[in-house]
Amino acid sequence: MKKTFGIVVLALSTAAFAAPKAQWLTVDNDVLAKIRPKLDKSVQTLFTSQGASVVKLEQREVERLSHLIHEDLHRCGGFIAHDTFEEARDTLAFQGDMYFAKSAIFADYAIDQQNAVKPMVAEVSDANILNTINKLSEYNTRYYKSDTGVKSSEFIRDTWAGLAKSRNDIKVELVTHRAFPQSSVIMTIQGTDKSDEIVILGGHADSIAGMFGGSGRAPGSDDNASGIATITEVIRILMNNNFKPRRTVAFMGYAAEEAGLLGSKEIAANWKAAGKKVVGVVQFDMTLRKGTADKDIVFMSDFTNAAQNEFLGKLVDEYVKVAWGYSKCGYGCSDHASWTNNGYPASIPFESTMEDINHNIHTARDTVENAGGDAKHAAKFAKLGVSFIGELAN
Repeated sequence: MKKTFGIVVLALSTAAFAAPKAQWLTVDNDVLAKIRPKLDKSVQTLFTSQGASVVKLEQREVERLSHLIHEDLHRCGGFIAHDTFEEARDTLAFQGDMYFAKSAIFADYAIDQQNAVKPMVAEVSDANILNTINKLSEYNTRYYKSDTGVKSSEFIRDTWAGLAKSRNDIKVELVTHRAFPQSSVIMTIQGTDKSDEIVILGGHADSIAGMFGGSGRAPGSDDNASGIATITEVIRILMNNNFKPRRTVAFMGYAAEEAGLLGSKEIAANWKAAGKKVVGVVQFDMTLRKGTADKDIVFMSDFTNAAQNEFLGKLVDEYVKVAWGYSKCGYGCSDHASWTNNGYPASIPFESTMEDINHNIHTARDTVENAGGDAKHAAKFAKLGVSFIGELAN
């Protein structure tokens, strides 16, 4: 199969990129209770189940909600955006897929690829990661409705394609979305003898700053240039070693995470509808800053797969050799939740506990300098990413 640098078109027309005037959200109940006094008094709870509620907000109120969650609660996300009330309600009412995704075992988690993985782990370069972070941070904003948000996704596509230019079993694509201009990015390495089984490593490509989005400076160095740069280093190493997995591997840069996981929600739902067999998903969302003194890598235990989390912890012990632990980030805190909601096993290794989260994210202060000045912490996640793909894809 020839290498393709194309565009997957998910809609016939992309003329109307303006977000709908109102959106239905599923929101973590704890978040909603704390933020409600600052929302418009007309906002009503329309349905509630399993620790979250459905509300309807105007688009500006959605962006206000995201800002308040960060500024007041010092956490990420907490909500998922939906096209209709019915979609939002059903997400909460029918959660069998989510419970299956959290508790089932999807793969054999044996660690037996040391001869191949250890040399690749040793190649991780924090300087390479830092270079990519700096390039992404140079965009004024990667906001999902901005021109620079569009261009930054194209930069990711071109960077990944450049790394794979010598391979004819690899496809790099832009995935367009109906309601906004920023594309998601997917790079696929075709598996050899288990190609119907898919392993995913992803992170969100957008950034945001301020209460209402797009024109202000949003370097997003930690959130989430760091995740994309970490994935890029994993790709570089795999390509440098001519890595040919038994299972198919997909790397993803999701659009519009900050607006309610919009890009990953669409992709995960489409993959479920197509019957794709995903056996593992890892989300890199913020890897730059070491925020917790006694832990280097922190796995979010809620809305994630318990067995895969345990496997990742063993990979840290085997290959990364740093301290790790657990925390909780709540409902809809990043793109892993999109996969969990669709019945797939997902994990999110994070740079700190939620109590120690970087308070500079979602502002113009989210820079490399304010996150330690180098990418040595992110390099630990790149080592985990290499070992995750090296072990689970073979």
